[in-house]
Amino acid sequence: MSGHSKWATTKHKKAIIDSRRAKSFAKLIKNIEVAAKIGGADLSGNPTLQDAVQKAKKTSVPNDNIDRAIKRGAGLTGESVEYSTIIYEGYGPNGVALMIECLTDNKNRAAAEVRTALSRNGGNLADPGSVAYNFTRKGVIVVSSEGTTEDDVMLAVLEAGAEEVEPHAQGFEIVTEASDLVSVRSALQDAGIDYESADVEFVPNLKVEVDADTARKVFRLIDALEDSDDVQNVFSNFDLSPEVQVELEADE
Repeated sequence: MSGHSKWATTKHKKAIIDSRRAKSFAKLIKNIEVAAKIGGADLSGNPTLQDAVQKAKKTSVPNDNIDRAIKRGAGLTGESVEYSTIIYEGYGPNGVALMIECLTDNKNRAAAEVRTALSRNGGNLADPGSVAYNFTRKGVIVVSSEGTTEDDVMLAVLEAGAEEVEPHAQGFEIVTEASDLVSVRSALQDAGIDYESADVEFVPNLKVEVDADTARKVFRLIDALEDSDDVQNVFSNFDLSPEVQVELEADE
């Protein structure tokens, strides 16, 4: 799950992460392969690949798997990597908006799995453009608060193009224009600040606060979508009040 509610749902994600580790590894490897195919195998000259590798390492993907994925994607093993990116728009329970990002080698399979997950969990596909207008592509960098203060992060990134630094219980979320993601990430590195992830995401322009019951239903829907090997990311416009977060944490 990605997007604005990322931090609010950390505990929810941890509860299911072990059972889905293999599936998560496969998706991270796919991202590495695509990045290497587009920009080559040299991490220093391919920022997208560098970020994909960083995320894989943070998720404990073995280095051997990462190296093989880079070589496979760059065509150094003689294998062919062919994936297409498809964006589906949809609605979840109580009209929560969803942007569903797929990376697939079979468009028909991806469409069928997305449609099935939505229909079985109180959602439905939306017409192209009916949801996307409420989202903007932004760079989103997540920094852990361990050993880092908000002032440290602000000082490092503001002149590099950061639009917003939002503190959370687990750290900080830095929002940038998509075109400024690499420069802001580099500014963090130059300042000696480690980052958890750096991605271009669909960030909602208007957020909708939901109650705990709706949040549970949305979580179930997103879990079902992310069970598909073809679904890489699910972005949503729902938001949770502190009171709802406390109620959800009590479910764990």
